[in-house]
Formats: sequence, structure tokens, C-alpha cells
Amino acid sequence: MIEKISTLITKEEIDAKIKEIAKQIERDYEGKDIHFICVLKGGVMFMVDLARAINKNVYLHFMDVSSYGDSTESSGNIKILMDLDESIKDKNVIIVEDIIDSGRTLSVLKKILLSRGPESLKICTLLDKPDRRVAEVDIDYTGFKIPDEFVVGCGLDYAQKYRNLDYIGIISFEEE
Repeated sequence: MIEKISTLITKEEIDAKIKEIAKQIERDYEGKDIHFICVLKGGVMFMVDLARAINKNVYLHFMDVSSYGDSTESSGNIKILMDLDESIKDKNVIIVEDIIDSGRTLSVLKKILLSRGPESLKICTLLDKPDRRVAEVDIDYTGFKIPDEFVVGCGLDYAQKYRNLDYIGIISFEEE
């Protein structure tokens, strides 16, 4: 099988959208520090680019959670593989994701983080795939709504490949 990638969203479109989201976050959090939480691994590229576009203090935090087990679809039962290394109590927190599709994992993660007492908790995603949604998730900052296609780039992978692409592409497979 040959993997073929066609461009869905260009680097230029992504850069412009990140700047737009950054300006909105700056307005929403004027005079306040922001704490980003990235769910590893996919959201790292987006979170770093977004943090660099914000002209204020942004603290970066990481979590590694699993809800897939041996399946290709999320069960919604979260196993925390790596937790936060400091408290988020009374802090303004934004969960930064690469893509939200079913919403199962994020809806459970949001409940877990809310139980830790942040001042505020919002969700920011580069990509929203609403056709796959099975759990309700309120997204506060959205880059792009995309169709139900398998996408790679900007942190999104196929078999750990293509995360480093600076655009979002649709991956397809062809016989050799």
C-alpha cells in the first residue's frame, strides 16, 4: 500500500487561524495568566505555535491519557498515564487539543480537571470533526471544522508518521 496525502488546510491558513485564536485568547484573559494543558502527543505542535502567538504569560502543562486500550475507538474510560506535575486550583486553564472527534475522552478529562478547582476551564482545538461526535463537548476556541476524513500533520499522525507536516492533509491508501 502506498500512502498518499492531499492538502486539506495549508500552512498559511493554519498560521492565520492560530494568530486569530491567539488574539481572542489575549482579549478573553486580559490581565490574567493562562495555563495550557496539552494532551500528549498530538496537541504539542499546535500548543507551542499558539503559545508563541500570545503576547502574555502562558504556562505549559502536559498530560498523557489513554482511552483506546487495544481498540481503534475511544471507550471514554480514561487511564492517566502521566498527570500534571502541579495544581491547577484557582488557575485559568485551557485544554489545547489537535483534534476533537468523538469527544469521549475530552468530556471525561474535563470533568476530572474541573474537580481540581480551576478558576476557569476552556477547550481549544485546531480541528473539530463534529460528524464523529458522540459525547457533548463545549469547544471555546476552534480552528477549523473538518469532514470525517483521516487527517495528518500539525501533530496528527498515522502510525507515528507525518506529525511534523506543517499543513493538514487527508491520507489515503493506494495499491502499489
